Amino acid sequence: MRKVLLLALLTLCLNIESAGVDRTKDAVYLALRDSVHHSFNDGDCDRFFHAVSKLEDYLLSQNDLHEYYTQRCNEIVFLMNQQKIYEAYRKARQLSKELRERKLDKEMYMAVNMMGHINRYCGNNEAAKQCFYQVIDMMEKEGYQASIPPIYMNIVNVEIGDDPEEAQLLMDKAKKIAEEYAPERVFDIETRKSVSYFNNGDIKTFLKGYQAYREGVAKGLSSVHGRLMEVYYLAAQGRTDEAVKMAKEELSDDGYDVITMIYEKAGRWKDAYQTLRKGNVVNDSIDNVVLINSMQGIEDEMELYEAKRQTDRNRFLGLSLIILLLLLLSAALTYIVLARRRHMSQLKSAYNHALESDKMKTAFIQNVSHEVRTPLNIISGFAQVIADPELAPSTKDRQEIAKMMRKNTKLITSLVDEMLMLSLNEAEGNARKDDKVEVNDLLRDLLQENQSIVQYGVALHFETQVDDDFAFMTNENMLKNIVNALIDNAAKNTEKGSITLKADANEEVFTLTVEDTGCGIPPNEAERVFERFVKLNTFKEGIGLGLSLCRTLAERLSGSIRLDTTYTQGARFVVTIPIPVVQD
Repeated sequence: MRKVLLLALLTLCLNIESAGVDRTKDAVYLALRDSVHHSFNDGDCDRFFHAVSKLEDYLLSQNDLHEYYTQRCNEIVFLMNQQKIYEAYRKARQLSKELRERKLDKEMYMAVNMMGHINRYCGNNEAAKQCFYQVIDMMEKEGYQASIPPIYMNIVNVEIGDDPEEAQLLMDKAKKIAEEYAPERVFDIETRKSVSYFNNGDIKTFLKGYQAYREGVAKGLSSVHGRLMEVYYLAAQGRTDEAVKMAKEELSDDGYDVITMIYEKAGRWKDAYQTLRKGNVVNDSIDNVVLINSMQGIEDEMELYEAKRQTDRNRFLGLSLIILLLLLLSAALTYIVLARRRHMSQLKSAYNHALESDKMKTAFIQNVSHEVRTPLNIISGFAQVIADPELAPSTKDRQEIAKMMRKNTKLITSLVDEMLMLSLNEAEGNARKDDKVEVNDLLRDLLQENQSIVQYGVALHFETQVDDDFAFMTNENMLKNIVNALIDNAAKNTEKGSITLKADANEEVFTLTVEDTGCGIPPNEAERVFERFVKLNTFKEGIGLGLSLCRTLAERLSGSIRLDTTYTQGARFVVTIPIPVVQD
């Protein structure tokens, strides 16, 4: 549905209320605007940016800042349509910066609206909804009432899959506002509501809506959802093949979701499954293009910085390698999902499994994308500060910037290490245990290494019930990874108090305990926290692999890990590892 989104967005940018300047008789403006429209529709990058630059220069000469920034929004739209999301994001941030610096509060909604569409395009639906609601608040404050209904419809497009009832309420709000301030939008909103009735399986109400739609068309009205209405009408009449044919001809790549739904409602599971697979291939292809374009934008930034600061080459090359690894991991995940689908025995169960797998893949990519995007933005921002000769930071500032860049580089590296480590340790069977580990020395060293990650005011303690000369045979690297992951988990969730590492052993079992005075874990979540990608607090750093990795490593050492639910002052994790019998 991305192409429909961008065309609708362009219409919004061009038709939103102006700042009171009537240019319908301005021949120069109309000629320049038409040139922009034609090059936009043709997708010609060179022509478009040449044309829009001339139009923007003209608008600045006329001191029409509202229309000027509208054209700046069209640049962002064009880049999104070209799947150059990184460049679109940069322009949106620059637009927001300029509007703040010029104190153009009445136009600030433009930048927020652009960020909403970029977030939606990248799959960050919650951030997109927050942006769109902020746009509505701004428009209400500035009196742009007639342009509020399309923003509500943007939220509907985000909400419709998660909460159909909320989407219906939003469409009712949009219609009510349109009836008072923009009657020409009412027909399109009513048509969109009729489409949702079909999606929800309310065919009777849909047919009533279709009849109203046809009556409106007879009166000369039109809707961007008209073609979809006709497709759904054929499907509702039981003319499935005709509906599918029309969807393919009229909706292009955007028709895969529609065709899948039509086959599903007709009970043709095999056709629905095959269409779903084709649609996934198309969507994955688009996502790969977007990711590649984003990577290219980052690489361009790195090359520019390399020319100014040659000594930082290795750091930016490292970032490129990390992004490449993420791309390979995403491709591997896609391959695993597709491979599983091929082995399903029943078509209907295969169809349902494909839907669930697709949701898991999307959640994983969004989670990894979010966790990588934040440190990347911080590194990129500091890189621009260092590269800007006008800022000339002091030696102390440069040291602080370097510290922050190293910290965020370490965050990305740790994230990738967790995923790689979990992947490498998924194999069944026990690990080699030929390292003689002197327990107390090892644990003291690890505690010292992790001192820097705990929050200010949190104390690290070590308590041992074994002698300093106590040692046993195990896999030292796996044991280190378990301890580091548990301390890292405790550090993220403990803002005050202490984190205590304890060691104990008998003749058969070595016991390792990590307890903290943090926020704790509810008893009903005691097992779920060990599942992959589970984060009880979504605002904490990481992607939810640390505890899952701990359990995997403990089991490969023939041991176990559990959450002690009797401990109520925070969280306490207990790891038990068998001590091998020494052969005489």
